[in-house]
Amino acid sequence: MPQTKHPANEPLLLTRDALANLPARSANAHKGQFGHVLVVGGDRGTGGAVLLAAEAALRCGAGLVSLANRVEHLAAALARLPEVMSLGVHSANQLMAPIERASVLVVGPGLGQAAWGRSLLSAVASSRLPQVWDADALNLLAAAPMALPAGSVITPHPGEAARLLGVSTEAVQADRPGAARKLARKYAAVCVLKGAGSLVADPAGRLALCKRGHPAMAGAGLGDVLSGVVGALIAQHMPAWEAASLAVWLHACAGERLGDQGRGLAAHDLLPSIRQLLEEHSACQA
Repeated sequence: MPQTKHPANEPLLLTRDALANLPARSANAHKGQFGHVLVVGGDRGTGGAVLLAAEAALRCGAGLVSLANRVEHLAAALARLPEVMSLGVHSANQLMAPIERASVLVVGPGLGQAAWGRSLLSAVASSRLPQVWDADALNLLAAAPMALPAGSVITPHPGEAARLLGVSTEAVQADRPGAARKLARKYAAVCVLKGAGSLVADPAGRLALCKRGHPAMAGAGLGDVLSGVVGALIAQHMPAWEAASLAVWLHACAGERLGDQGRGLAAHDLLPSIRQLLEEHSACQA
């Protein structure tokens, strides 16, 4: 990301000019050049969350997207996303081969905190691939801290951030910049602290603020979309800080465009707007 001078304790404001770009693709580009995102989650009752993350990764340019969720959700996943390689898994052992084929892992949407989710998270945590942890992956991380691989991103909302830090949600909201920085240092990962005025922090102390967005975005599933966007950008060789910052901006600006239509914004509504914003920011072809 281009360096912008600003006071040491003040966050960098995320604007179009402050964000990194994806390079244009050559005329002979092929899917193998743009990464392989594996999305892991989707326990019983929350199978939609993992579909939102997978579709977001697909729509933001990942070369390949795979999905590992409950066997019961496999038919729905194939019908909804035929472009995604969907796998129904019973246990962590069935994840090992898909992990070996992937370049980025997105874990947590709809994962749950029961034995099935804990088993899958253990397989993901043993990999050294860059990872995006969201939702119940973060709740399980709070219960049993572990090291994340280099180049990883965590995307907590204030409640998850509070559990990760062992404080109240009110304490997180009272000092959001401080909480984001503490999380980035504690887990040696880029942290996206979601909410009104989302923040991006890294372990070195960098902090960025996104002032875009809309109250209509206060709904289920939007965080799942964000995690998929981050994963797709990392898959396309963007470093974690740059990927998280661009993803937050794209997500917020898409919500802002659609929020003007009023209440009832569904998470999947964001995807066409995010795709268009990404093209406006980083054209696919020069």
